[in-house]
Amino acid sequence: MSNHVETDDDLKQLKSLIRGIKFAMMTSVGSNGKLSSRPMTTLEVEDGRDLWFFTRSDSEVASEVAQTMNVNLAYADPGDNRYVSVSGIAQLVRDRAKVRELWNPMYTAFFPEGVDDPKLALMRVTAHDAEYWTGPTNFIGKMIRFAVAKIKGDPGPLGDNVKVHLT
Repeated sequence: MSNHVETDDDLKQLKSLIRGIKFAMMTSVGSNGKLSSRPMTTLEVEDGRDLWFFTRSDSEVASEVAQTMNVNLAYADPGDNRYVSVSGIAQLVRDRAKVRELWNPMYTAFFPEGVDDPKLALMRVTAHDAEYWTGPTNFIGKMIRFAVAKIKGDPGPLGDNVKVHLT
């Protein structure tokens, strides 16, 4: 496992790993100190650091974020053998221009009044730390790495694990 401070290549890698994984499990801290998670659709990843989501301004997550801004996002694509964990600071954002930019008509299922829904808000998560795990995606590659790891007695060859501190 490597552990380092981010570079531009790390930000590009993080954005690339998240791209195509439609949902993240967002974990926030409730007023009672307990953690709660819910699926959120990632609308956009800007420069690998700011991640955008739609939420209702009166939702539980909006309330939790207003009290304790720390959140964690967990992304998983087992078929492609990539897993990403992002921790950062979340903020509710009221920006109608950004809402229109990110809007897709399919979101009317959640926000029936569309882009003019008064409860529709954006949540921006500014990533501070990330960790990801990747490995081979095809069966043969997985079996070869598994065999090498078994022979060496070292799970390292099974895939890459990188921790990145985003400044």
